[in-house]
Amino acid sequence: MARNLAALRSQIELALAGRVTAPFTYRDRKIVETAPAGIPAIDSLTGGLPRGSLTEICGPNCSGRTSLLVSALASRTAAAEVCAFIDGHDVFDPHSAEAAGVELKQLLWVRCRNIEQALRSTDLVLQGGGFGMVALDLSDIPAETVRYVPLNVWFRFRRAVENTPTIFVVLEQEPHAKTCASLVLRMEAEGGNWLKAANGEDLLRNAHAWLFGGALLRERW
Repeated sequence: MARNLAALRSQIELALAGRVTAPFTYRDRKIVETAPAGIPAIDSLTGGLPRGSLTEICGPNCSGRTSLLVSALASRTAAAEVCAFIDGHDVFDPHSAEAAGVELKQLLWVRCRNIEQALRSTDLVLQGGGFGMVALDLSDIPAETVRYVPLNVWFRFRRAVENTPTIFVVLEQEPHAKTCASLVLRMEAEGGNWLKAANGEDLLRNAHAWLFGGALLRERW
């Protein structure tokens, strides 16, 4: 089969020689502009977060999904872009975000109490335009609830950012936007790194205590 396809391609190129240059090149393929997420491993894998598109960042608790989002917000606000954060369950900690490098004066924080408020607020923000990045955080809303968001809602969000410089990111436990998402990053925790305290004792002199030395994270896309 591969040989037949190669032979057919050669015949077409030969027949069109002198009339059509590189007939199998997609001339109208759109070049997607991206912006760094601020984490080298992620940027190396994906090339950055696509503008004019919907990106999903999903994973369980302690998987690094929030850290990735905060890093992206820090990267964009440091570049003097105005960003919007739609807080789906009013859990955002601005002090921690500022400590991580987010310029709060460049960030619009919309505090919501339920998914209905979050979706309406996102609609208004996206339609208003003018933001370098818009983040919708649904990670603290049960996945069972988010599953009932109609597909046409995700489609409307995607259409709202198409052909704009806006990076639209949705943070959630599971991916739900289906084909409306241009990029899906699934974060997974590999496990914790526990260190035995020196001489088998910790600061409380508990011989059975271990110190948390970090966690390994794995991204899938």
